[in-house]
Amino acid sequence: MTGKIIKGISGFYYVYSYENACVYTCRGQGKLRDKKIKPLVGDNCKIKVMDEEKKEGSVLDILPRKNELIRPAVSNVDQMMVIFALSNPKPNFYLLDKFLFFIMHERLNPILIFNKEDLDSSDKEEVERIYKGFDAPLIFTSAKEKINIDTVKELLRGKTTAVAGPSGVGKSTLINAVVGSEIMETGDISKKTLRGKHTTRHTEMFEFDVEGEESFILDTPGFSSFYLPTLHEQERASDYYPEFLPFMPKCRFNACLHDREPDCGVKKAVEEGIISRERYENYLKILSEIKTNYRY
Repeated sequence: MTGKIIKGISGFYYVYSYENACVYTCRGQGKLRDKKIKPLVGDNCKIKVMDEEKKEGSVLDILPRKNELIRPAVSNVDQMMVIFALSNPKPNFYLLDKFLFFIMHERLNPILIFNKEDLDSSDKEEVERIYKGFDAPLIFTSAKEKINIDTVKELLRGKTTAVAGPSGVGKSTLINAVVGSEIMETGDISKKTLRGKHTTRHTEMFEFDVEGEESFILDTPGFSSFYLPTLHEQERASDYYPEFLPFMPKCRFNACLHDREPDCGVKKAVEEGIISRERYENYLKILSEIKTNYRY
């Protein structure tokens, strides 16, 4: 029988069976340890049912992975949905751009969500201006008022989607609205910090149906503190800013970092308003952070 690991806690793996549409509690077989294979949430696997009545089994093998993320440790992710709020709390665009940088680096498809539109929509035009050159769905939602929830569901149909974003933006409420049941615990906003309490304690994937297609969504803990990926020698930070790419061939220098170099095509596009200045300034911050933390 084949299935997908939707949760792993203390050596137990909870496997959703494609065949029976139910969850089996499994242990990993010793040969997985012998092969130094660590099962991850998102893994497709083969299981042997040990007790059908108790829904217990054993993980026999891990099927080949399409991809694997290190932090969070998940596999076979198709896309990542980044959720920020339009207000309460106000969006931190630098943190958002770090999320987007990570997503592009991992070659995932991004979906950009701004939640809580019902509270304050005055910043919508600013958000649209800043991200007009970023080639990804940009959706304004209200989990509370069910605004654009069907639009989000359609984007998740038949996909495995990871969810990221800071605390307090309504991630759990939005996931509940999309899935159609109260699968996620929701938290309150601190009046002092205007940030939310962490309500996700471990990585867990949830199966839901969109027009007859099995879809999976996973929320991960600890995304308030975020680390940029290490770049290799052949990589450049600008490779993961898609709106830069059409203008990079216009730079005088092939190895242009789009920082202090003269005759830079990217900087010219910023001056002409084609690339948003906010995105460019956050790129410089990311570039500086990479230079500080890693050998660039």
